[in-house]
Amino acid sequence: MAYYIKPIPTLTGEAAQRFNDRAAEVEANPGSIDFTEQVKIARKILAEAHLGY
Repeated sequence: MAYYIKPIPTLTGEAAQRFNDRAAEVEANPGSIDFTEQVKIARKILAEAHLGY
């Protein structure tokens, strides 16, 4: 049995322009995220499971 798949909506007009402007701004000024705490937690979990670190 075949299922209908809705087409993916496409941005047009002003919404598309805003999206492109914002994407260019973010691309030019990437933020940084500090994952230090998450890495500590992950290493602790891996150590307890004897999978390294």
